[in-house]
Amino acid sequence: MSIVLTEEQKQMVSTIRDFVNRDVKPYVEGLEHADEYPHEMVEKMKEMGLFGAVVPKEYGGLGLDNVTFALIIEELCKGWMSLSGTIGSHSIMTYAIVKYGTEEQKQRFLPKIVTGEKRGGIGLTEPGGGSDLQSIQTMAVKDGDDYVINGAKMFVTNGIQGNTFALLTKTDPDANPSYRGISLFIIEKGGEGFTVGRKIKKLGYRGIDTTEFAFDDFRAPITNLLGGVEGQGFKHIMSGLEGGRVNIAARAVG
Repeated sequence: MSIVLTEEQKQMVSTIRDFVNRDVKPYVEGLEHADEYPHEMVEKMKEMGLFGAVVPKEYGGLGLDNVTFALIIEELCKGWMSLSGTIGSHSIMTYAIVKYGTEEQKQRFLPKIVTGEKRGGIGLTEPGGGSDLQSIQTMAVKDGDDYVINGAKMFVTNGIQGNTFALLTKTDPDANPSYRGISLFIIEKGGEGFTVGRKIKKLGYRGIDTTEFAFDDFRAPITNLLGGVEGQGFKHIMSGLEGGRVNIAARAVG
């Protein structure tokens, strides 16, 4: 089944295609071999508003639907698949805020996500487990106006260059079933007890940093608990990952 593109979608595809042909393809080989982050490309992507692709227009974003976003990812990957990594997991975090965040959280984060001032990804996988998110061990314990977080995450895309992340934690380790005890926090770098570990070397998907996070009594304000209610994090992140699967499929096509 073929899709008939709107004029707006055609213009978006044309803009991204021109960017890739002019500013990406001539430099890909050097960046790929050097495993070097594409700073200049990212700055141009900021100017095009791509970090706010899934943010509604009322918060300054492009407000794109899944089809248009997939078209963008496809065009980027025709030039360099790694480039899509700068906005891939970042957009999963963004989608979670858009759909489940409180109005205060949307007002605080989304306008700065649109400009690329705040960008990052998701902290899900841990050293002791991968896709079984219900078995995570990272804990967040409420203490006054904060949650105290302890644990570790692996394979965090944009972990070095990013500054804002959706972090999956357990807030009730005794919940049954366990997904009811999982919560999602929007965390930012800069606080004591939040350590960014080594850059993980990869055979492919180079140029985009993938790293470890460690949390040792890191304090996150209660206002950063997504949606303001504990126990909803599993639903929040699984919903975001559905959009991520569209992203991955579009990468393969590109």
